[in-house]
Amino acid sequence: MTGARLGFFGRVLDAGTPAERYAAALEQIQHAERHGFASVWLAQHHFGEEGGGLPSPFVFLAAAAARTSRIGLGTAVLTLPIEDPLRAAEDAAVLDLLSGGRVQLGLASGGTPASFPAFGRDAGERHALFQDHLQVLLDALDGRGVRGTGSRIYPPAPTLSARIWQGTFSVAGGARIGSRGDGLMLSRTQPRPGTAPDAPLHELQLPIIDAYREALPAGAPERVLASRTALVVDPGDLAAARALAEPALRRFARTIVGDAADALDLEAILRVTDTHLGTADEVADGLAADRTLDAATDVSFQVHSIPATHALTLRSLELLATEVAPRLGLATGSVAADGLRDAHLGGAERAATDRAETDPTPAGRIATDRTPTTARGGAS
Repeated sequence: MTGARLGFFGRVLDAGTPAERYAAALEQIQHAERHGFASVWLAQHHFGEEGGGLPSPFVFLAAAAARTSRIGLGTAVLTLPIEDPLRAAEDAAVLDLLSGGRVQLGLASGGTPASFPAFGRDAGERHALFQDHLQVLLDALDGRGVRGTGSRIYPPAPTLSARIWQGTFSVAGGARIGSRGDGLMLSRTQPRPGTAPDAPLHELQLPIIDAYREALPAGAPERVLASRTALVVDPGDLAAARALAEPALRRFARTIVGDAADALDLEAILRVTDTHLGTADEVADGLAADRTLDAATDVSFQVHSIPATHALTLRSLELLATEVAPRLGLATGSVAADGLRDAHLGGAERAATDRAETDPTPAGRIATDRTPTTARGGAS
């Protein structure tokens, strides 16, 4: 891998009916795979169509799995405190089996408190609920009896607990995630301090990555996913794309800097919202200054908060893969997709897998079982 693996982040927010939205998102995922994206990551949102249009990521990813063959299938994120963790484990296990081991399981405690009451949950208890539900999820995935019973999930998913990722905004969270040996997920919506509302994301996120790395158990593989917003357009479409983007980005900027956003020009709004909008050269130049990408193993791009048309999104995916990724050294194609699929393996396990895949003997074929000897790199 030359650099971070290229990924696509989907919010399922295209204009149209729910059916039209889902059809567009599936086409975008297929398009991303054709152009060498290593992964797709889908956000989960309940009860509304503005922030995100997908409450059931496992169901949707099963449809995506049937239409693709290589691209990694990630949740970013599953709101674990309001899920039944046993059912989440079962759904993830079925999806992983159907997709040939392509699931990446991103989890978090939830950033939309208004969703909790309808599920009978108190948002104020979400962090404690997350830890309780995570333990049930891990017991199920690792083949232990669930909730003190002898019940074990079917189909088994012996490697899936080693493909868990967690999101955080804090240095303490990075250390906690690292101590478990899980993957670290960093958001484009990282809160800025009030004294520096337009601070570059890398100034806030590199300390989180450092804490994560320091806390990783010996032998645990490093996995860091950074999410960014980018809309790459052809030069002839740039003026129209900027006009399309400005109202939505100005609204987003108000959530960051308040009424001061009204006085900002578009260039300042792009900085405040950390949005990369422009031609392939312009986007590549902007991303080259983002030091988080140098430290990440994976980067996922979304077009939101820009209300891009479906056609613009498809073209942006093409330009990201064919023009931006090569300039930044991002990894694409089957090698990148395979690298993500095996990213949870430790060095010795990965070497054994690589040897086995080039060994035509029966013993070699048997050794291609990707079950790691210790889940989550040895973390307890």
